[in-house]
Amino acid sequence: MAIVDLYNMKGQKIGEQELKDEIFNIEPNLDVMWRYVDYQLSRRRAGTASTKTRAEVSGGGRKPWPQKHTGRARHGSIRSPIWRHGGVAHGPKPRDWSKKLPKKMKRLAIKSALSQRFREGNLIVLDDMKFDEPKTKNMRQVLSDLQLTGKKVLFVLPWKKTEYENVKLACRNISGVKAIIADNTGASQNGEVRVDGLNVYDILNHEKLVLTKDVVAKIEEVLK
Repeated sequence: MAIVDLYNMKGQKIGEQELKDEIFNIEPNLDVMWRYVDYQLSRRRAGTASTKTRAEVSGGGRKPWPQKHTGRARHGSIRSPIWRHGGVAHGPKPRDWSKKLPKKMKRLAIKSALSQRFREGNLIVLDDMKFDEPKTKNMRQVLSDLQLTGKKVLFVLPWKKTEYENVKLACRNISGVKAIIADNTGASQNGEVRVDGLNVYDILNHEKLVLTKDVVAKIEEVLK
């Protein structure tokens, strides 16, 4: 098994954490990771861009001038795409940009992203990460203690509870730092709904990945 140091929020090493090789130490599949990121970004597109064709622009029902004997080019409508204020030719229309990706590819992509950060030495595991209040200064202190100040950092938290929500809120005013709730199953823990979801884009978009022990256990349970 792969092994990483286990730290507390003060940056002190308090032990070691074992990681399953089949999840955190596989050969990263770059193609599958690219497909997952493309899948994620495509689903974010609103697809609401819309322009009017010549049939949808108001006016233009009458032929502007006779077909012949005027010395001018023939025209059938002042709402033709070649006219000012006319319709748009081949313009965007509302559409669904979302794509599909097989579950096996999603799982492989997440394993690949986790393994990529582990092999780079950019994976950090904490025993826990909780704040009593959502204060930015608390997060800045944690970043300083972990020697992560000035770096792009992704914190992954296990459940939607007040202590973890405070961590998420404390990150909002720090550039390059983000916290997400890990579970994306929609299941409940003590009656509370989980949100966000661990995803490849966020992992790859941040230099450092910080997990808690509970998150590691959940990842190994889901991706086994």
